[in-house]
Amino acid sequence: MSLRGGDPTEIGGYPLEARLGSGGMGTVFLARTSSGRPVAIKLIHQQFAGDDEFRIRFRQEVAAARRVSGAFTAAVVDAAPEAEQPWMATTYIEGQTLAQRIATKGPLNGAELRKLAIGLAEALRDIHRVGVVHRDLKPSNVVLSSEGPRVIDFGISRAVDQQTLTMTGRVIGTPPFMSPEQLQAPRGVGPRSDVFSLGTLLVYAATGHGPFDADSPYMTAYQVVHEEPSLDAVPEALRAVVESCLFKEPEGRPSADELLVLLRDLPADLGGTDVNGIEPGRTRDMVTQHHFATPATPATIVPTAAPAGPDTRSTGTAIGRRLRRRWRPVLAAAVAVAAIGGGVAALKTGGFAASGGGGQQGNSVAAPVAALPNGFKPWRKTVPGGRADIPDELRCVAHGAALFCGGGGVVAARIKALDGSRVWTVKSPGVPVQGMHLVGATDDTVLGYRFAAQDAPQGPPSEVVAIDANSGRELWSVPSGAQSTAVTGRTRDAVVVGSAVVTVDASNSRFEARDAHSGTVTWKTPFPAGTQCAPVPVGPRLVAMCATNAEVDASEVRHPTLYTVDPASGTLGRPIAVDGPAVPMGVANGRLVLLQAHMEGTALAGYDGVARVHPASRKVTYSRLPKTYSGTPGMADGILCVSSQTGLVTALDPATGREKWSRQTGVEGASGPVAGADALYFSSATGRVVALSPRDGTSLWTTDPQADGLTGEQGASPRVTVVGRALIVAAAKNTLFAFDTLKPPKSG
Repeated sequence: MSLRGGDPTEIGGYPLEARLGSGGMGTVFLARTSSGRPVAIKLIHQQFAGDDEFRIRFRQEVAAARRVSGAFTAAVVDAAPEAEQPWMATTYIEGQTLAQRIATKGPLNGAELRKLAIGLAEALRDIHRVGVVHRDLKPSNVVLSSEGPRVIDFGISRAVDQQTLTMTGRVIGTPPFMSPEQLQAPRGVGPRSDVFSLGTLLVYAATGHGPFDADSPYMTAYQVVHEEPSLDAVPEALRAVVESCLFKEPEGRPSADELLVLLRDLPADLGGTDVNGIEPGRTRDMVTQHHFATPATPATIVPTAAPAGPDTRSTGTAIGRRLRRRWRPVLAAAVAVAAIGGGVAALKTGGFAASGGGGQQGNSVAAPVAALPNGFKPWRKTVPGGRADIPDELRCVAHGAALFCGGGGVVAARIKALDGSRVWTVKSPGVPVQGMHLVGATDDTVLGYRFAAQDAPQGPPSEVVAIDANSGRELWSVPSGAQSTAVTGRTRDAVVVGSAVVTVDASNSRFEARDAHSGTVTWKTPFPAGTQCAPVPVGPRLVAMCATNAEVDASEVRHPTLYTVDPASGTLGRPIAVDGPAVPMGVANGRLVLLQAHMEGTALAGYDGVARVHPASRKVTYSRLPKTYSGTPGMADGILCVSSQTGLVTALDPATGREKWSRQTGVEGASGPVAGADALYFSSATGRVVALSPRDGTSLWTTDPQADGLTGEQGASPRVTVVGRALIVAAAKNTLFAFDTLKPPKSG
């Protein structure tokens, strides 16, 4: 709708175009960034600006929205919670709210309903994994975009590691979609309160009314706390899952992760199920297969043949019968089926990728060897870490028949490529920095990161640890700085260069080079005055990328400087100024290739240019990209790629910036590429892998998910290690699996 008299014409430098709506707390406007990107700006009503408690709540909303900002929410672009009239700008999501959709077209049908349920469960999983509880999940806070549902408005959310505001005598929320504990004791609600709200939301989407609707909000609240839900009109297969969400006691409900497994195993059109309660021809991960953009194919329906018994009174499906007794056995069965059905394998028989373990630049590709070793079979393993509650992924490099993997709660582990069995593991007790995985390896030494436990005595919070490759014995360790992400946009605070390892010291003031096996220091080089630096490998050489302390502190590195590093002495060469922000991607034709980042305030909006640096001549050339590409970048085999959260992969020519090809895949949130024989491989945290032709992006094959992972993660380093015909893939929860690329696991 048009702006009204009295509406501002701009907020925070963003010109306003239209009024999107107004509520009790504020008004939302459509605006544009300087690049033309549409954003939604929430402007708090003037009468609340002087309310100290409200300002605290709004600051919490901004903080929560910043923490979440993922594939299923609206990312924060800018905010001013301390302004005279506070405001927050988020990406504009075009589409009706669920409330508008039901009001205009009525309840959703089976296929649409299933997509909505899975999308919202994915959203809750993302929200909860960063420690946020939404607390106001309702139809008007769900936008049905072309790419799937998006959850908005974190106005009464809270971080689970913070104290809730004291709100004596006040219950904040929307009673038809609130949990019993939120109505009775709002200060103590946790993530499973959101699961209850999701259950009520699905009933509303399926029937047009809530499960506890009554003539007044007071009666509705009473029924939420004391009465059984009305579920008669909910499709039978979905009804059983909804029942598990609507248990009165939080501990009786599934978590968002567990709920997602249950929903994925429902029939594609919410029809019948087989006698085991799991649809034959189990449908794939709806989000990673991009079913939000294309209609789901109805699955074959098999009549339920189980004999009637005492547990069949409330729900006719086998899932329903088991859920009535307890939902967890069904979940366990579903996980077991996924684990058994996902057999895959890989092996390394060729040269050793000595660049770092995660292949941050997509360079961890071994020399191509077409053969697999005798006796090799696909395998799948989990590598336990120091703490079971650290959700992370490993990254691996290979040497002969050995894999060396690390990340999260694992400093490093040696794995037999033949069958996935572990030779040794060195665990990390603390909570890691996101994206820091294995440092790398030499012929006789493996190097990884170790993070101190939170209750440990005074000591270095992070260390680089050297481990004997054969025995797993710790050789030496050294405290390490951890600021590379602020400088380079890549999390890599130590690199292996030949037989040496170069680290950043704990004070973030100098580089230190050591013999990787003995730990003997060969040189130390201080950073240029007033700067912080990170090591960047350029093939077999090393470059220092530096930024001023002021830019690092402000998280706005717009004028980085590069220096060549003499490998023998550590002496820095003459400075090479680069237009930034810029992210090092890899090497093409002897030049360091950097992607130029396009920022909206302090938020990354995508990439709009390529810079090429010739270290010897110190010459820098630039090319603009055809448009701004958002997603996860990577480079391999001379091809620069950006993988969007929705599965779109775009290949760019690093020499010209021109688009080579663009291909929609079914692997959302993928990282890559990693180059193999006539293929580029991309993989998500779920373990889905797609192989694309490097020539034109033709899809060669795609695998099904192998782990329950976060598909919306951006900026992840490649998860695939290539060994001739074999792939070794790292997925969420320290899952490793491997297979022959000529015989990939069948999809579907």
